[in-house]
Amino acid sequence: MDAVPGPTSAGPTSAGPTSAGPTPTELRRLAVEIATAAGELICAGRPDRVEVAATKSGPTDVVTAMDTASEQLLRQRLRSARPQDGVLGEEEGWTAGSSGLTWVLDPIDGTVNYLYGLRSYAVSVAVVAHDPAAAPDPATWTVLAAAVVDPSAAETWSAQAGGGATLTDARGTRPLHVAPGPALGQALVATGFGYDAARRAEQAAVLTRLLPRVRDLRRIGTASLDLCAVAAGRVDAYYELGLNPWDFAGGWLVAREAGAVVTDFAGGPAGSHGLLAAGPGLHPVLRDGLGLG
Repeated sequence: MDAVPGPTSAGPTSAGPTSAGPTPTELRRLAVEIATAAGELICAGRPDRVEVAATKSGPTDVVTAMDTASEQLLRQRLRSARPQDGVLGEEEGWTAGSSGLTWVLDPIDGTVNYLYGLRSYAVSVAVVAHDPAAAPDPATWTVLAAAVVDPSAAETWSAQAGGGATLTDARGTRPLHVAPGPALGQALVATGFGYDAARRAEQAAVLTRLLPRVRDLRRIGTASLDLCAVAAGRVDAYYELGLNPWDFAGGWLVAREAGAVVTDFAGGPAGSHGLLAAGPGLHPVLRDGLGLG
C-alpha cells in the first residue's frame, strides 16, 4: 500500500477520496456496522463442535461453514448499502465494482482458533480506493476506513484515513495512541506462522534468532487482533511473513492511525514482503533484530 509521508510512513496510503463520494467517516460507520453484524453471527451461532467444511492451501488451512456464512452476510449488507463497490473476500474472492472502492473482508480471522473454541478470532472489514484486479499488490492500495470486531471480548476497533483510531468496549470509546516503544530487550513481540512447512521453518529460524533479544514472544493466531494490540499497547510490536490482504488491511489502518510504523521487513510498504508494526522508537531496532531487510 502506497507510502505515507511522515515519521510513520511506510504502508498503505491513508488519504481520503479524491472525488465526490462517501467520506471516510461514512465508510468507517458502515464498516463497523457490518463487521458488528458478522461478529454477532459467528459468536452467537457457533455450535459446541465446529466442523471443517473445506481446506485451502493445505490440510491445516481450514474453512468452516461459519466462515462462508459470515462472508455472505457481509456481502449482502454491502450489496444493500453500496451496490456499486467491489468486494475482495477471503472465501469468495473478487467481485468487480464500478465506484473505485473495494471492500476487503476477512469473515473470520483466526479460523483455527474458532474451530477449537479459543477466544481469539475477529471479523475484519476494510475499504480501499483501488481495484485489486488492476493493482494486485496490496502495497499500492489506499485504505480509507476499517473495522475489526472481536465478538468474544465485545471489542470494536475502527479507524479512518486521517481521523485516528479508536477502541469501543464496555467502558465506552477511546482514542488509541502508540508509544515510541521500549528498548528491544524489554519488548513484548507478537508474531504468527504460515501454513506452508518450508515457510514455517524459515519463521522458526527468525524466532530462534529474536527470542533471546526481547522480553518475550506471543502468538495468538489472529493477525488483525495482533495489529490492534499494537495500537492499544497490549504488545509492543508484531511481525509476520506471508499475510494476505484480508488478514491485515483492517488492522493495518488501526495501527497506522494510532501512530505505529507499519512496513515490510526492508522498511518499504507492508504487504507481500512481510509486515512489521511497532512504535516509532522500537520499529527500526526491531527491524534490524529480525535481520530480514
